[in-house]
Amino acid sequence: MKNNPKLDPLPYHDRKPHGYGEFYRALNATFRYIDGKKGRSHLEKFWEDHGKNYMAPIWKKWKAGGLDAIALYWRAFFAHEPGAEVKVTANQEFVDIRVSVCPAIKHLKETDWEIFPHYCQHCYFVSEAAAQQSGYTIRVDGGNGTCSQRFYPAQSAPEKQNLSDIRLAQ
Repeated sequence: MKNNPKLDPLPYHDRKPHGYGEFYRALNATFRYIDGKKGRSHLEKFWEDHGKNYMAPIWKKWKAGGLDAIALYWRAFFAHEPGAEVKVTANQEFVDIRVSVCPAIKHLKETDWEIFPHYCQHCYFVSEAAAQQSGYTIRVDGGNGTCSQRFYPAQSAPEKQNLSDIRLAQ
């Protein structure tokens, strides 16, 4: 797949496992900084911009390839995340992502790092912004290291995401 970018579900290839801990800590610190200096609405906008702009090569593949492309991306994504324990399944109605061990939360906890409490909400805001660009939506339940994420076609989604369904990280 690496020789054909059109078939490769990842638009980038990082070099994990080296440096992944610093990446998770940098994200955590960035979220805390923006929230503390500018407030939650600015942080949510930051996450949404990431989903719309940085993830454009990804959501364009989702738009073209549907639920199968969404599942393919998340399988490849989590395969590159050290320590992740994730099962991704797809059917004609939705893509189901079951995160048994979130690699970021796991690493932050193992290194006794103070986790930004709303860290897990970034998964919703980033993915929702990307999903909206491709005609889909996401619902997230859980958090703090384990969660369920489901991508649905926008027209068949269940009720709106309730942010209280995303547990605080600690």
